[in-house]
Amino acid sequence: MIYLGIFNRKQKKVDNKFSIIPSHIAIIMDGNGRWAKKRGLPRTLGHKAGVEAIREIVKECSKIGIEYLTFYAFSTENWKRPQDEVNGLMKLLVQYLKGEFKELDRNNVVINYIGNISKLPEICQEELIKAKNLTKNNTGLTLNLALNYGGRDEIVYSFKNILKAYDQGEFSIEELNEEMISNNLYTKGIPDPELMIRTSGEERLSNFLIWQLAYSEFYFTDVLWPDFKKDDLYLALKTFERRDRRFGGLK
Repeated sequence: MIYLGIFNRKQKKVDNKFSIIPSHIAIIMDGNGRWAKKRGLPRTLGHKAGVEAIREIVKECSKIGIEYLTFYAFSTENWKRPQDEVNGLMKLLVQYLKGEFKELDRNNVVINYIGNISKLPEICQEELIKAKNLTKNNTGLTLNLALNYGGRDEIVYSFKNILKAYDQGEFSIEELNEEMISNNLYTKGIPDPELMIRTSGEERLSNFLIWQLAYSEFYFTDVLWPDFKKDDLYLALKTFERRDRRFGGLK
């Protein structure tokens, strides 16, 4: 795990030419509340500002050829937040899907979700399913929204599916392997992230993709999520270029 440190906002713009780019980037969007507090604003306005950052980063990732982009949008633990804030986040989700759908579709983006969305408000479920069905044949960037998602919950979900198959005699204990577990996660068919970005200075996974991030490169920045712009993304990608990825072996 490597901590890069604070991004100097006054430095020259980061070059957007890369010798290698990750096929899948996962992002923990942290700092909306602190961004709002610094400005004497309610947390809900921080989340709205965070949506603007999502819009810019999706656009840039699509432009430079990233294949998969996963945002940690709402965790299984986020239900513990004040009800007004939770309601505001659900409303923002619906507004984002309705407001951005046409542009995302026009730009060939596939809209997908991971997590147990059955616990989300019905209107959220409807908009997510509609967006997924209407963009499933697109061939550009796949945008994964992790909603009511938790890494441990996902592993339990995977094992429940595996145990059902075992009870039906579909495999023996000796045949159980990593591939079987991966194929029963919410992320089935999606390659593991090569780069995980977390904003706001926190340095933990917070129950995000804990199976999938086993060999990912981690990038932490003090920049609060609403302030995370394309140059911040480029800096993360430049750092990724310099990483020596050996996967436990030697080159």
